[in-house]
Amino acid sequence: MSFRLVVGMLFILMGSTSSVFAQVANRAQNVVLITLDGLRCEEVFGGADPRLMTKENGVEKPDELKEKYWVEDREKRRAMLLPFLWGRCQEGTAWIAGDLENESLVAVTNGLYFSYPGYNEILSGFPDPAINSNDKKYNLNTTVLEWLHSKPAFAGKVAAYGSWDVFPYIINDKRSMIPVNAGWQPFHVGAPDRVEVLNFVSKQLFHQWEGVRYDVLTVSGAIEELKTNQPRVLFVSLGETDDWAHEGKYEKYLLTAQQNDFFIRQLWETVQSLPSHKDKTAFVITSDHGRGDGREGWKNHSDKLPGSERTWAAAFGTGVGSSGVDQGGKYEQAQVAATVAALLGEDFTTFKSSVRPSLPIVK
Repeated sequence: MSFRLVVGMLFILMGSTSSVFAQVANRAQNVVLITLDGLRCEEVFGGADPRLMTKENGVEKPDELKEKYWVEDREKRRAMLLPFLWGRCQEGTAWIAGDLENESLVAVTNGLYFSYPGYNEILSGFPDPAINSNDKKYNLNTTVLEWLHSKPAFAGKVAAYGSWDVFPYIINDKRSMIPVNAGWQPFHVGAPDRVEVLNFVSKQLFHQWEGVRYDVLTVSGAIEELKTNQPRVLFVSLGETDDWAHEGKYEKYLLTAQQNDFFIRQLWETVQSLPSHKDKTAFVITSDHGRGDGREGWKNHSDKLPGSERTWAAAFGTGVGSSGVDQGGKYEQAQVAATVAALLGEDFTTFKSSVRPSLPIVK
């Protein structure tokens, strides 16, 4: 074999190896999946709805609320409500889908359009007709969290924090062995002084809902988890938007949506402060269902309320290869599960034929 041929082969090999290294470097090592319960596409893409900023919808001072959230320009309006998320989209570092004005659709396919069926679809990768209530029954389906947790690379590196107390059943913590902190459960992970304060506040606060704790507590627990255990996969589910909507309190629904945007920023800044996660982490954000429309319909969601079947999805960080507002894409909520796995270099669709493919945004 000639010297020139050997050198040529070495260059080819080096180029191939460099390509592989580049692909691995662009892949996320960690994923944070966040859900905002029942936050409508209408507010995500259009900001505050002027029809609902009324005293009939729980707004004490409509003029002050409009001053805080309303401008004529749609893009400015949504950025007033969700400044962190839309700031990333505007600078070209985040992807978001589900805006009907851009003919983009993220469809809920379980046909029921409420929480347990929606969260199963997000986490398991397919709708299950057997899940037809919000009852506290252990999920027979294997979620992407459990599937990843069963792999050596992720064992002991998956955690979940939820405001709703049904999540231990949805994730099936007994079978999956994933630590799930949800509802008004006490916190155990984190700096001792922080955990003590969180538990004291959680116990002393008035509980607006017995089954749903305040999102600030859920996020605070999740941040302590990140700092202490550096999980490779973290699921954080925030719930207040849905509950304030059910109570017809549009002002608090908007305030909570804005707070959740701030909480996402806090989670991102925490991730970026950790050497194990900095520039190695992807965020995926979505909602479990849509809502109805109009002065009464917005409060609820069901198969009887058009709009409940539409949701949205966003992603940013390492390994996310698309950015900006999606144009004309047609997606399913169930694709989120495989997307979480694909960002980590894993193929969840090999687990079960019914699992929907990843969203086409992974590098």
